[in-house]
Amino acid sequence: MADRTDAELAVDFTAMGHSIALITDVIAGNSMAEDIAADRQGCVDRNTQHLELMKAKSDWGSESMTATDSAISAGNGYTAS
Repeated sequence: MADRTDAELAVDFTAMGHSIALITDVIAGNSMAEDIAADRQGCVDRNTQHLELMKAKSDWGSESMTATDSAISAGNGYTAS
């Protein structure tokens, strides 16, 4: 597969930021607080998997993955109650 264009990279990095924010907000109780635990868990799991798949792409260049790594770690450690 060919490398992504700069525009595609920007869109993908923005989407990763949305996943990071959602994981953070769900874990903090600021999002989906009224939803059942299974729905919160599913949301965190899906967004964590998205980050893992996107981070594995080899054409990121110099983009910082610090926030991504933190969200993946938090997401993998999350158990909704």
